[in-house]
Amino acid sequence: MPGVIRTRVGYAGGHTARPTYDHIGDHSETLEIDYDPALISYADLLEVFWNSHNPAEPSGPRQYMAAVFHHNPEQEALARTSYERIRASLGARIFTQILPYSGFHLAEEYHQKYRLQQEPLLLKEIRVYYPEERGFVDSTAAARLNAYVSGQGTPGQFEADIGRLGLSPKGEIRLRGIFDGYHRRQAAALIRATAGPRP
Repeated sequence: MPGVIRTRVGYAGGHTARPTYDHIGDHSETLEIDYDPALISYADLLEVFWNSHNPAEPSGPRQYMAAVFHHNPEQEALARTSYERIRASLGARIFTQILPYSGFHLAEEYHQKYRLQQEPLLLKEIRVYYPEERGFVDSTAAARLNAYVSGQGTPGQFEADIGRLGLSPKGEIRLRGIFDGYHRRQAAALIRATAGPRP
C-alpha cells in the first residue's frame, strides 16, 4: 500500500513480560504498521483492517483476538466511528475490540515476513541488502515483497514497485509469477461467483 513504510509482527495488549509465541501469556498476535500520514490516513488503514477479517465472528482465544490498538484520542475516535459504522452496516454484534496501545513486543525472527521467508530466491536476494535481522524486519522493501508474495496490492502498485525492490531479473520473474497467479485466481473466483450456477 502506498504510504506503508514497514510492518512487523509481534505481541500486544497484555501484561506478560517478554512474551514469545510459546509463552504469549495474555497478549495477542499483532501487526505493527509504520506509515506516512501524508500518503495514507489512519482512516484508510482502518478500512483495510475492517475488510481483512469478519468482525462479527468471534476470533477464538485471546492470542488471536481481532483488535485495533489506538495511540491517541484522535485515533480512538476514528476507530470507534469506524466500529459503529461497521456494526450498523452488518446489523450484528462486533467482536473486534478497540483498545489503548500499551506497548509492542517484536515476535521471533521466524515469524517476520513469513510469506517472504517461504520464497528462497526472493529471500536470498533481499538479504543481500539486509543481512542483519533488524534491518530485514524494518525494511520497506521486505515489507512490500512480503505483501506481494501474499497477493496483496493492486497491479498498478506492483508495476510501480517491482523495479525498485532491488531484485535480479530472475527474482522479478519469480515475484511477477506469484503475484499474477494470485490475481488470476481471484479474477477466476469472481467470475465464477458472478456467473451463478450453470443450467
